[in-house]
Amino acid sequence: MIKIYTKVGDQGLTKQVSGHMVAKDDLQIVALGDVDELQSYIGVTIANLSKKCLCLNDELQELQRNLYLLEADIIIKRRHEINDEKVQELEKRIDELTPKIPKIPEFILPGGMKTGANLQYARTIARRAERAMVKLNREEQKLASSNLKYINRLSDYLFTLGRYANVLDGYQDIKSKTKKNN
Repeated sequence: MIKIYTKVGDQGLTKQVSGHMVAKDDLQIVALGDVDELQSYIGVTIANLSKKCLCLNDELQELQRNLYLLEADIIIKRRHEINDEKVQELEKRIDELTPKIPKIPEFILPGGMKTGANLQYARTIARRAERAMVKLNREEQKLASSNLKYINRLSDYLFTLGRYANVLDGYQDIKSKTKKNN
C-alpha cells in the first residue's frame, strides 16, 4: 500500500518535479497552488450546478483539464500546451456569451444564484493565480507569454460565464451603487 503522506514536507519544504527541494512558499509552488485551488473550485462549481446550468458541465470539466495543462506548463520548461489557440478559444466563448447577457453600464455586485456566484468566486481565484504567475515570471522563472495571456483571459471568461449562468437561472445583476450613492 502506498501511503498518502510522505513526511517530506514536515519542515516546510517540498520536492519539485526536478527532484530539487524548495520552500513551500517558493514562487513556483505558490503559483501552482493557486492554479490547483482554482481547478478544485471549478470542481466545487460543477458539483453545485443548478438544474438550468447543467449544460455547463462539460465546458467546466474541459476548463479543469486545461488548468492541469497550465500547471504542467509551469512545472516543465519548454512545454507549451496552453498556447495562443487556447487563449483564442476563451475569447471566442466570451464573444459567444456576451450577446446573451445584459449589458452592464456600471459595476455589479458579484454573486447571484449558486452557479453564477460560484463562477464569480472562481474568477477571483483566477486573478490570484494570475498575480502569482506574474510574480513568478518577473522574479524567478520565465513563463510562456501564452500562459500569462490564458490566465488573464480566464478571469474574463469566468466573469462572463458567471453572468450567463445567472441569466440561465433567471437572476438579474445587482448594481454596486444604490441610487442615492450615484
